Amino acid sequence: MDKAILTCALNGVLTNPKQHPVPVTPKEMAASAKQAYDAGASIVHIHFRCQEPDLGHLPSWDPAVARACSDAVRDACPGVIINQTTGLIGPDVSGPLACMEAIKPEIAACNAGSLNYLKLRSNGAWAWPPMLFDNPVEKVGEMLDAMNALGARPEFECFDVGIVRSVELYLKAGMTETAQYNFVMGVASGMPVDSDLLELLLRYKGEGAHWQTTLIGRAEIWPVHQRAAELGGMLRTGVEDTFFLPNGERTTGNGPLMETLAQYARNAGREIASPAEARDILGLN
Repeated sequence: MDKAILTCALNGVLTNPKQHPVPVTPKEMAASAKQAYDAGASIVHIHFRCQEPDLGHLPSWDPAVARACSDAVRDACPGVIINQTTGLIGPDVSGPLACMEAIKPEIAACNAGSLNYLKLRSNGAWAWPPMLFDNPVEKVGEMLDAMNALGARPEFECFDVGIVRSVELYLKAGMTETAQYNFVMGVASGMPVDSDLLELLLRYKGEGAHWQTTLIGRAEIWPVHQRAAELGGMLRTGVEDTFFLPNGERTTGNGPLMETLAQYARNAGREIASPAEARDILGLN
């Protein structure tokens, strides 16, 4: 079995840095990424945030912000692989494309299908107004064309089984030559965090394609991380996906989460891939 490739989901989108240990500034992102890197992360998945005071919970598509953040992470973590988000609502993809042009990521997340993005509070009220995370084929195609032109590997974000199956259609239609899957589990209106479902999903990915899970939640995510390690997947966690360690304690940041994930890989008999080894495994060289 290949060595385990660890990805740190560094900060995510919209989470309030005043309430959670989410890095926003280039300095904060570099320090948090360094903790994850020292614990074994060879890939850092990054979102860009507004840098103005009190606006750090909002996303930014300013190429200058993207360049400052990615340069800081690269300087702090020699050889690290940058995986850039491209997710946004609406048809205008100029922001993500400008950021990709600015930082030249080796991997870029490509949301592979649409999802009604829903969550309920315990009293039955919507946690936020119901919204459509819209990713029609035309939008996916624009992202893939830009990734291909820049040499960025698309990582297909799959929120349900139909989206997993759509990736093979993109391949057959000639929209992409490669498929790297990210099974997103834990969104209330998407796939649940479930080890049995994970094993079924592997039937529907492209043969030989690399894959990982994004597991959103608390204690329930960790047994599925362990199963992903046993099944040979890449492994991902970070404060974008969870704020909780397996014992239920809140994490102080990305470092403890990544240390835990590295231990789960070792529990499965797998060593941790360095950035250079991850490039070889993924064919990024």
